[in-house]
Amino acid sequence: MILTVTANPSIDRTIELDGPLHPGAVHRTRSVGDQPGGKGVNVARVVSAVGVDALAVVPARPDDPFVRHLDDVGLHRAAVDVACDVRVNLTVADPSGVTTKINAPGAGLDAAEAAALTRTVVELAAGADWLALCGSLPPGLPEDWYGDLVERLRDTDVRVAVDTSGPALARAAAARPGLLKPNSEELAELTGADAGALETAAAHGDPSAAADASAALAASTSGAVLTTLGGAGALLATGDGVWFATAPTIRVRSTVGAGDSSLAGYLIADRRRFAPADRLRHAVAYGSAAAALPGTTPPTPDLLDEAGVTVTRLS
Repeated sequence: MILTVTANPSIDRTIELDGPLHPGAVHRTRSVGDQPGGKGVNVARVVSAVGVDALAVVPARPDDPFVRHLDDVGLHRAAVDVACDVRVNLTVADPSGVTTKINAPGAGLDAAEAAALTRTVVELAAGADWLALCGSLPPGLPEDWYGDLVERLRDTDVRVAVDTSGPALARAAAARPGLLKPNSEELAELTGADAGALETAAAHGDPSAAADASAALAASTSGAVLTTLGGAGALLATGDGVWFATAPTIRVRSTVGAGDSSLAGYLIADRRRFAPADRLRHAVAYGSAAAALPGTTPPTPDLLDEAGVTVTRLS
């Protein structure tokens, strides 16, 4: 089983415009839709779509509309009862695929709710192959919450993946999880590299700087690092080497959730015991398929273009 944790879930409301977004102007919409969101929820939806057992842990009241959305998509969940409503995040997408995100901060957890969430994660992790700790932390959870979970579960059989940003990412990386999933900006936060230069160079066929930063991070954590580089592709760094993959050509509709799908693709491939290059190929195929879909719609296996992904071993 793959267990995911979304400590700061959301209802993701996607508004598709009929033209480019112009601040201050009046716009018309092509469509508006709501989906259950949050990075861990996105990962669990992709994983469950291939028939792999997935369970999403979320803090939410049983009668919250967010829980109804989870039920509507058939996602297995463990909801920890909390007092506040799940936030609503907005994504505005234009026909060219440019997306603008407006995220609410999230509802705060009190001490009892935070303790219940921690207890639930630790108990359920005992039956999981992977635990994916994903997304931002809501008010009420300390910045080292992910890192503490990594430390607490170190002597168990579950492997821990972390996909977050800011201080929570730094604390988690210091705890040395089995997998980190940064993007170029997050990789730069951890290594001191120039985020813009990393992605731009990779887009022009030179992933060496991002590869060096990813390899250094993997060496410091003794785990794997899956670095997503937007349309330029992705890198996988492990103790055995570094691989770079370019993405297939797609028509971008929404980049929201693409990184989550990449993480899901990697975890699916790892459970199937794929070699590192094929784990990376699977991750990039899933991320690209997600970017070609509206909102945070999870890609299904029939949408993957693995043949369009080129993987090169760099070291």
